[in-house]
Amino acid sequence: MEQPLDPELERWLICVTPGTDPVTVQEAREQTRRVNAEALTRMSESLRPASEQDGSITTAQAELPIRVQRPASDGRPRPTIVYLHGGGWVVGDLDTHLGHARRLCVQADAVVVSVAYRLAPEHRFPAAFDDAYATVRWAAEHLDTLGGGEQLVVAGDSAGGQLAASSALACRDDGVALSAQLLLYPVTDVAGRYEDTEINAFYMSRHGEYQRFGLTLEAMVAFAHNYVDVEKSSDWRVSPYRREDLSGVAPAVIHTSTIDVLRTEGNFYGDRLRAAGVDVISREFPSLNHSYFGLGGVSGVANAAAEQAAHDLRELLARRQPVSSTRAGSASADGPSLGTGQK
Repeated sequence: MEQPLDPELERWLICVTPGTDPVTVQEAREQTRRVNAEALTRMSESLRPASEQDGSITTAQAELPIRVQRPASDGRPRPTIVYLHGGGWVVGDLDTHLGHARRLCVQADAVVVSVAYRLAPEHRFPAAFDDAYATVRWAAEHLDTLGGGEQLVVAGDSAGGQLAASSALACRDDGVALSAQLLLYPVTDVAGRYEDTEINAFYMSRHGEYQRFGLTLEAMVAFAHNYVDVEKSSDWRVSPYRREDLSGVAPAVIHTSTIDVLRTEGNFYGDRLRAAGVDVISREFPSLNHSYFGLGGVSGVANAAAEQAAHDLRELLARRQPVSSTRAGSASADGPSLGTGQK
């Protein structure tokens, strides 16, 4: 029996879904900007940070635009969250996921650093991972001027959730102190690029009936083809589920939605983390579909689920004492630089 979608989300999706699917990457990017811009206009003004500042960091591979959002200052140290946007490694930017970052800044009471990592197909694997992890390393070096506290979090949705999970593994490997990871309906297993019959059979949501709205298996095939060669698709930097040893990685909040082709791989990754001794808070929301986190202004149910993510992250951070460690090494030989312009 098909799970009913939240009626408010269904009405919204009927209105914003075009009659035909995008044909080119550029069309997909323009559609993503348009739909997310409309969703942002419906977002509560109470979720607007005290300040938003645009700048850039320079790594060994590229100069990356970033946006730093801060809650109202009262002198207290706060966590720093590096936020990695979704979009199948192909679409999305600082603006399409502005509402996501704003919510976390206000409701998780944290400084949020968003990054516009390089996109495929112009920049294929491992470009997005390299940029994501370089940004985490940069933030780890600049906690005193960002949140001012010792807690560092990596967060992301969909493909950004994959980049966050893989970055958390890299932090574990390199000894970079990471307090938590927040994974929202994440990609976790790209092995076979969503075309392998045996792998797809393992993940029930890939062959379920819950693909009427939003992300589809066919879309994931297209995204994966644009980003990674099949020979590299099992690499943990794109498929964190494939990493044999998950012990010792940062505690995780993992939220999934039932009406989502990615549901089971997100849930199964949480199961594997828990089995490896990692502290995990996981939830599945039955009447929501993929990308609900940015639709709090559209749906009361989506809004409550998005609020829960911030609450769960704060709870997870409260369980841990602030982490003290030597700052991580530079993301490039010369060290990353930050140029800022007030937005």
